Amino acid sequence: MVDEFDGFDASRSVSTGHLPDRPLIDSLLLDAWERYRGLDEGAVADYIPALAAADPSLFGLCVAEVDGTIHAAGDVDHEFSIQSISKAFVFALVCQERGYQEVLERVGVDNTGLPFNSVMAIELNDGHPMNPMVNAGALVTTSLVPGASAAAKWEYIQNGLSAFAGRRLALDVQVYESEAATNQRNQGIARLLQSYGRMGFDPLETTDVYTRQCSLLVSARDLAVMAATLADGGVNPITREQVVDPAVCIRVLAALASSGLYEHSGEWLYEIGMPGKSGVSGGIVTIAPGKGGLATFSPRLDVAGNSVRGKRATRYLSGVLGLNLFASAAAADDGPLQISREG
Repeated sequence: MVDEFDGFDASRSVSTGHLPDRPLIDSLLLDAWERYRGLDEGAVADYIPALAAADPSLFGLCVAEVDGTIHAAGDVDHEFSIQSISKAFVFALVCQERGYQEVLERVGVDNTGLPFNSVMAIELNDGHPMNPMVNAGALVTTSLVPGASAAAKWEYIQNGLSAFAGRRLALDVQVYESEAATNQRNQGIARLLQSYGRMGFDPLETTDVYTRQCSLLVSARDLAVMAATLADGGVNPITREQVVDPAVCIRVLAALASSGLYEHSGEWLYEIGMPGKSGVSGGIVTIAPGKGGLATFSPRLDVAGNSVRGKRATRYLSGVLGLNLFASAAAADDGPLQISREG
């Protein structure tokens, strides 16, 4: 991710525990949008036919503060299917219901170092899916969603992700039908996991529910609010509803940090320094704990399936907004530390 802006101006990029003044956030968000909107690298996803028709010029950036303040630039209200970003929020819902320790044992949180839809990763780990952000782990996670039927599980997921967004999310029927007609690999992964005794529900029905969850319509504004909910201990910044517990948020952010960008998660942390998750529709969410959520949307993807403009804008904003969790400055030198030995 080579960029003429290196993102670590010492006067700006140190994480302070709070966001800058609101007019400055608006200015920097607009600056990022202007800086990268002309970038024409990458291509829209075409392996799902319905996604191939996306307008490559669309580009939106949104920051949602934990107090509900929204900052936006560009196409923040254009709706697109949530795709793999749904994995993080379904994982949160299942941890809330089943307990994060059980989910850890069933799904895991370690990076596979392999592509998101790898079958080899399952076989190399004795049928263990490794983490909830790859397809194998996401399918097991969806199979653990409460509900005795596929319809009940789908209703739970739709209601839960809507609670994260603070509004009712609708299904993109065209995307769902397009994906359902081409999801044989996920069906095969689910069947393989079933053979290892990992699935908590019928593998084909689980795959269908998973396909539906990936087809929910969101905007960059929605994703920023969803990310801010994880940033504020599970409290939605708009509705003030406690969607999940603070302890769940801790585990979700840890899983995102290790695996949210698949085999490129280490590079993501190295460059950007925040937990994040991408989707093939062009969305990316990043979470600044205690501060808020940042969402970007642009359909042009790199070879790894991540939004080109979104990655560049996120890197820029991580620096200028002081979001990088690893950024620090030397403490003021007040002379040698004096240690009292009295009393």
